[in-house]
Amino acid sequence: MKNELSYSIEDELRANGYRIICGVDEAGRGPLCGPVCAGACILREGEIIEGLNDSKKLSASRREALFDEITAKAVAWSVALGTVEEINDTNILEATLLAMRRAIAGLKVKPDFALIDGNICRGFALPAKSVIHGDALSPSIAAASILAKVTRDRICDDLDKEYPQYGIAKHKGYGTKDHMEALRRYGPAPIYRTKFIRFLDNDDKNNR
Repeated sequence: MKNELSYSIEDELRANGYRIICGVDEAGRGPLCGPVCAGACILREGEIIEGLNDSKKLSASRREALFDEITAKAVAWSVALGTVEEINDTNILEATLLAMRRAIAGLKVKPDFALIDGNICRGFALPAKSVIHGDALSPSIAAASILAKVTRDRICDDLDKEYPQYGIAKHKGYGTKDHMEALRRYGPAPIYRTKFIRFLDNDDKNNR
């Protein structure tokens, strides 16, 4: 796979005096269950990791291989979660931002700037900016996206062992037809995000 990413964003920041730049991304905002996961990654200046890309464009096996390479080569890396309880108590956006802050705080090397995938950037304890489609533009963010996605998928595999009736290993918690049918049949477990499964309440109202 041709590497279409470039360090142009990181290079511009370095030209402005920043030296230690981390990329930050999340996985699992859309699923009905489980935590949201954030990754933070600091790569060496100009580090080339062949095949690095937006995690959504890669196969599961390729992500796993890149996960190992990223964690071996990174200056520092970290993953962190926003729990189901935090998602239920606030909302998915706030829980995602919380997970991102935790991932940055978990880095063994302190960054002086953070590149955040997406269009929302607030509440960070260091200079930061959002980058729309950053996981397809910045190697730092792309690496973070793979860290987050692989970690989230591994969590889903563990949840599947605990709650096999839902088929989580297959759909990773997303609202597929089979998943929604399983929810209707078995009801939700504590791993579910209450605001994401309101269709069950509508079902109850329609059946009255």
